[in-house]
Amino acid sequence: MNKLYFGDCLDILKKPYHDHPEGFVDLIYIDPPFNSKRNYNILFESADLKDAKAQKEAFADTWSNISYKDTLEEIKDIDLDLWAFLRALDKIRISTSAVSYLTTMAIRIFYMHKVLKDSGSFYLHCDPNMSHYLKIVCDLIFGNKNFRNEIIWCYTRPSNVVKQFPRTHDVVFFYSKTDQSYFDVNPVRLPYDQETLARSNRGAGVKSAMGAKEGLARLHPLGKSPESWWQIPMLQGNSLERLGYPTQKPEALLERIVLSSSQKNDLVLDAFCGCGTTISVAEHLNRKWIGIDISHLAIGLIERRLIKEYGKRIIEAYDVDGMPKDIGSAKRLAGGTYHGRLKFEEWVIETKLGGIHKPNQGEKGSWDGHLTFNIPGAKTKEVVLIEVKSGNTNVRDMRNFIESVRKQEAVIGVFVAFEDEITKPMTILAKEEGFYKEELFRKNYPKIQILTVEALLDGDTIRMPETQHATFKGAEQKTGRYDQSKLF
Repeated sequence: MNKLYFGDCLDILKKPYHDHPEGFVDLIYIDPPFNSKRNYNILFESADLKDAKAQKEAFADTWSNISYKDTLEEIKDIDLDLWAFLRALDKIRISTSAVSYLTTMAIRIFYMHKVLKDSGSFYLHCDPNMSHYLKIVCDLIFGNKNFRNEIIWCYTRPSNVVKQFPRTHDVVFFYSKTDQSYFDVNPVRLPYDQETLARSNRGAGVKSAMGAKEGLARLHPLGKSPESWWQIPMLQGNSLERLGYPTQKPEALLERIVLSSSQKNDLVLDAFCGCGTTISVAEHLNRKWIGIDISHLAIGLIERRLIKEYGKRIIEAYDVDGMPKDIGSAKRLAGGTYHGRLKFEEWVIETKLGGIHKPNQGEKGSWDGHLTFNIPGAKTKEVVLIEVKSGNTNVRDMRNFIESVRKQEAVIGVFVAFEDEITKPMTILAKEEGFYKEELFRKNYPKIQILTVEALLDGDTIRMPETQHATFKGAEQKTGRYDQSKLF
């Protein structure tokens, strides 16, 4: 069974390491936060999040300059060389934030190495700010004899930098667990460039480029093997792949890695899975997968992405650990303490619906969260209000919510409750509000929509102009790619 984990990958990786010390993962790719000036406490750089004062501080404790001292002591227990290297950095003129970052990464990479099979491979995606330090960390953990490649991912993007060349590449370090690790470059072939054709032409004494191309095609009919310099375009703002996640990587990059270092039905792990590109590619290529992320926003985005790409049937092919996965666990969360009920609201609004949980619970008004969407050509965003009830719901709640939708001038209101809490009078009130009429696409959407928790668990969501969702875009639907029978 494929699995998504909500939590710190360190905690999650430790348990399977102790349960399966021989290793069980075939391929690991990670694209962790880079230690640059970027504020990683703002995971999703969206105006909606800023306006709602709801930036998620998922990394605040994990990457803090205080807790890394404790992590250093833990590393001392498991790897003296790694501890000595990090301790040496801590004593010289290296910033505390850099040492904190490297310490935090080192212990997680240590346990990733442990869960790999002897035939497994590891890819670490980073930028030039920390790549040289991370290379030493990986050499110490994997052994420098198991270093395979420094892959340079090149791309172009607009730049107005001065007194330096524009920075237009990332680094991907490729390590094997042992010299028995699986690797096959043949599934990945690139078209021959003109320089290769010219060299072949001269070497073979062929008088025409067409003849050279035909000669190469006989030797390698699908093209040439890629080198360690990969020219793959970054995702542009209008790309169908783009979901609004700030560090999203193109699927073509992950496809090359997954095809080269795994086989069908192998297990692929991404311990910082973000918006789920690794997960989507693994699913498409008939690999099993595990995704881990410390942000419930990311887990919710991945779930919506999978459903959009493969349909609701995909829900049956994976499990989620750390969040409600059935109606029983949802009711347990909803029926808990005050803070537990707030977590229930947060789970519904942010994980299942992709909205923003209202941070100020003392604020007047009967609504718990919102999301926005854009209509092409419009100067403002349209607002959808969300109200979540964990129990003891009645028709008065529906009246209050409808009044809030009117006052906030929201175009749609979504009322979420458990199925057995919805009454006929509530349904009638909702229907009496009529429809939001979207003129550009000439579609009507119910003004007040009732969504049950049961329906959310089954993959249902808000009826709205989905492709214009401003908080996160919908994923491109993938047809003919999902075949559950090939996953197990």
